Amino acid sequence: MIKALTFDLDDTLWDIWPVVERAEVLLHDWLAARYPRIPERFTPLELRDLCEEIAATRPEIAHDRTRLRKDALQLAATRTGYVEFDVEDAFAVFFVARNAVELFAEVRPTLERLAQRYTLASLSNGNADIRLIGLDDVFSFSLSAIEAGAAKPEPPMFELACRRLGARPEQIVHIGDDPEHDVRGAANAGMRTVWLNRNRRAWPGGPRADAEIRSLTELEAVLVAWEAGDG
Repeated sequence: MIKALTFDLDDTLWDIWPVVERAEVLLHDWLAARYPRIPERFTPLELRDLCEEIAATRPEIAHDRTRLRKDALQLAATRTGYVEFDVEDAFAVFFVARNAVELFAEVRPTLERLAQRYTLASLSNGNADIRLIGLDDVFSFSLSAIEAGAAKPEPPMFELACRRLGARPEQIVHIGDDPEHDVRGAANAGMRTVWLNRNRRAWPGGPRADAEIRSLTELEAVLVAWEAGDG
């Protein structure tokens, strides 16, 4: 019996990169008005690259996107000679814009229908806030790599989800766009998997997902078929 569904967020329920790029530009403009030496030296992309620089030197925090962004901003301030820098306000500008996402058209109506039959939760490597996005009414909870202490496909987030849901792995279906993080990670944890392949990508190799769909509207039929087989 399927008791619960877990969903990836970025690039599964919305297109994330245009949102991140817009947030980085807004942050860059904010910095120009308050700490102009930072944007004079660093482009938005170069500020993002500082996150990767920090992750490479401090792998123990590489899963924490919020920490990386804040540390990258602080590093940029230090390298441009600012002794005092309000990293919390700077990050807040980015964070609010990063959560101003546009859901794919079928997402909310599909989630609302599914929430009437299953417990829904989200599992994300990113730092999206379902309350700011307006999905906290359909998700029972949201787990991030920050809370789990490790990013997908590592086991901790999936294991924590099982405990929070009070369900065995085989009673949970995980839906996501990433063959490695979502499909392999959830399958290794014992969950059923659905690959949401909106752009008709070729499967990269390895064991395939239990089902492949191109839109969330196809998910309900997959679940009905599985439950009929389970019966």
